[in-house]
Amino acid sequence: MTSPSADTLRSRYVEQAASDLEDNRRRQQELTEKIKMLEQEEALLVDIMNLAERYEGAEPPSPRPGQQPAPAKGTSAQPLLGDLLTELLAAYEEPRLAKELREELLEKHPDRSPTPQVVRNTLESLVAKGRIQRHKQQRSVMYTVADAEPAHPHA
Repeated sequence: MTSPSADTLRSRYVEQAASDLEDNRRRQQELTEKIKMLEQEEALLVDIMNLAERYEGAEPPSPRPGQQPAPAKGTSAQPLLGDLLTELLAAYEEPRLAKELREELLEKHPDRSPTPQVVRNTLESLVAKGRIQRHKQQRSVMYTVADAEPAHPHA
């Protein structure tokens, strides 16, 4: 036989566990929805990056008479960040950290100042395109140039 206080305590534990389980399931559902949204955003951003790279070499539209095009203010076209990072990686046989690549980029190209996150995103985009490879060593992620360049690098 159990005492009334033990029954009350057990009942409270059961209620708390049920409540915690319900909260956990609700949070899982919210996170699942957030993940789906982030995956959609990622796909959209990858599409935008691909379009930007595809049309980078295209001729800009002619300005209306009497208007000067915005890019023609004395700035020359800069190479893509992905091309610069790939070029830096190509100089090394061993894998490199994104942080190291960013530091080298800032040193060799002082006119460029991408954030660490932009460098990581660009590197991951290059991994997705097969231009570079990702290597995980313990908790670090390192990158090397892919063994063979794709046949259509801008396709």
